[in-house]
Amino acid sequence: MKKRFIAGVVCPKCGASDTVRLHIPEAGEEDHQVRDCVACGYEESLAQHLAARQELPTRVNQDQTEKDIGKDQDTTPQVLRIH
Repeated sequence: MKKRFIAGVVCPKCGASDTVRLHIPEAGEEDHQVRDCVACGYEESLAQHLAARQELPTRVNQDQTEKDIGKDQDTTPQVLRIH
């Protein structure tokens, strides 16, 4: 497992800056990331946060057909004059 410090991150428990490191699994290891603080010993599993995170609905990832996309918008061309 690789251990890398994360620049600029503040520990949520003790508030120390630049003391949080990320444990990155290598090939063949369990796909599960952990971060910890070397100052206070705080440890957190990132797999729990990633599993609970859901994608927010946006106009890009909603199920729409090409016919539905232009229904809400006026698609007629407009002439613009620049003075």
